[in-house]
Amino acid sequence: MPVSHLAASSVDNRLSDEVELYQRTYTTLLRSSGEMRLRVLEQTHRAMGSSLHPLAGAPEPDLGAFIYAVRRLPLGIAGARQVVLGQELEDLVAAGLPVATWTEAEAPARRRRWYDGGEGVLGCLIASQSDVDDLIPTLVAYQIEWNKLHAAQRGLSEPVTAPQECAKQLGGTLADWERLQEALGEQFAATLTKCAESKLRLGVRMLGGSNVGYARLTRRWWAPVAARLRHEALAERPLYFVSSNTHSLANIVSGIAREREPQLLAHVESLPDTDILSEELQRFRAGESRGSWENFLYASARGYWQRHPEERQRLEQAAGVTHLKSHSAVHVPAQIMPLSALSAAALDPRLGDVSAAALANSEAVIVNIDYPLGLAAYNILREVAVDSAGLRGIYVLGKAATLNADVGDVMISSVIHDEHSRCTYWLDNTFSVSDLAADLRFGTGLDNQRAVTVKSTFLQNRSYLDFYYREAFTVVEMEAGPFCSAVYELSDPDRHPTAEAINFSKLGVDLGIIHYASDTPYTQARTLGARGLDYYGMDSTYAASLAIMRRILALEGALT
Repeated sequence: MPVSHLAASSVDNRLSDEVELYQRTYTTLLRSSGEMRLRVLEQTHRAMGSSLHPLAGAPEPDLGAFIYAVRRLPLGIAGARQVVLGQELEDLVAAGLPVATWTEAEAPARRRRWYDGGEGVLGCLIASQSDVDDLIPTLVAYQIEWNKLHAAQRGLSEPVTAPQECAKQLGGTLADWERLQEALGEQFAATLTKCAESKLRLGVRMLGGSNVGYARLTRRWWAPVAARLRHEALAERPLYFVSSNTHSLANIVSGIAREREPQLLAHVESLPDTDILSEELQRFRAGESRGSWENFLYASARGYWQRHPEERQRLEQAAGVTHLKSHSAVHVPAQIMPLSALSAAALDPRLGDVSAAALANSEAVIVNIDYPLGLAAYNILREVAVDSAGLRGIYVLGKAATLNADVGDVMISSVIHDEHSRCTYWLDNTFSVSDLAADLRFGTGLDNQRAVTVKSTFLQNRSYLDFYYREAFTVVEMEAGPFCSAVYELSDPDRHPTAEAINFSKLGVDLGIIHYASDTPYTQARTLGARGLDYYGMDSTYAASLAIMRRILALEGALT
């Protein structure tokens, strides 16, 4: 039985008071024109009991939470004293930060534009309120764990900088310290030395942060994509909007990885015998692998293309895939793929038989974006829809935490509750398990699931997750709700409502939403802080991407 309208509309009113208090505290403090010291948030952060930071109030280090934060912050945050947030580069300049002369920096696991002055002050561009909800708890968690490690090193004759010695002297497991070393790379020893020398006393200053500002910078993000569509006479064509990543669809439609198979195999053969790709190649040659050869080539291509980025761009351009980088706070690359520019012979064979004539005669174009964070999804889809006359399909592929499945599984939801709008959307999701089961070798497909779009990965605790699980919401993610709010405005004259149950059974656009599991918060060791999606995790990504591309080809009449 579906949850009642009352349960669906009152979900947010029953969430943890501690989570709400924490969010309200930093939101109101950031309204000040001055600096907010993160130490004032530490108590409410601990009291929240975040499922991602379970040892926040304990004296022993929570290396899982620390690694999670490290991977989402630039290296320059180590020992820094201030972070300045702004919507646009001009905001930072107006505040007296000479960011034009600073080093542009990024974090490995979160696309956000940072600027590092090298003297303890960093600037950061934010694309929506979701960036604030994501960044502030991450910074607080980082500071709490940094200061624990600082305290643990007091009294030692010298800083400990080797993982085995760290586990012995500072606590935590050797495996966690090795993962932290991997996350910090060459800066591991230098970071621990800084940590031993001083406590972290970060301050945060917020410049602006208006809804109009977010809409303006989203328009600036879309402008070069729209200009390229006009330049190629594609602006009036039927459009399929896909939010996924910048590798899977490009690999599936371009064929360049399969064309470069000898070079990719030579690249894998040059890797250490212990590398996962090297081991998998041996299994393929011995006839013992359960994996897909195409997926193996795509995984191998990642490292190869990092060495040959210009070659990749040239080959994909020739194959009909145009890459457009982002230079604004909306740090979301885009790709343009006119179907008529694709070669049927180059398509991934798992798509099935494709009519070369139908493909060549199709007027449709795919705009694929690297999935955005939270509310930026609403702004992006709304901007795309306003500027596109013939939007035929909207397909979302993203990462999610799962409460009932395992890392690498694929989840297809028919109900989405959005914490931002407090609406519950009932979907006629165009995808089901049958659309991707044949391409899943390692994971499991689960449809008829229920997803909740949360405001932040840290803004969840055990009681929070328990409540949603009791209501049968098993998929926890950050983008589907905002996308649904934008979809509502495509077919209704009003702005999306709040705290309502909305039926999406009769939309004028094809809608499909797929998530693959990257975290299992009920098993705290299985988070992206503890382990990432490796080669085997690509299985779910490509199974979902094939389903999306197969759907587009079917709607265009290209499948035979």
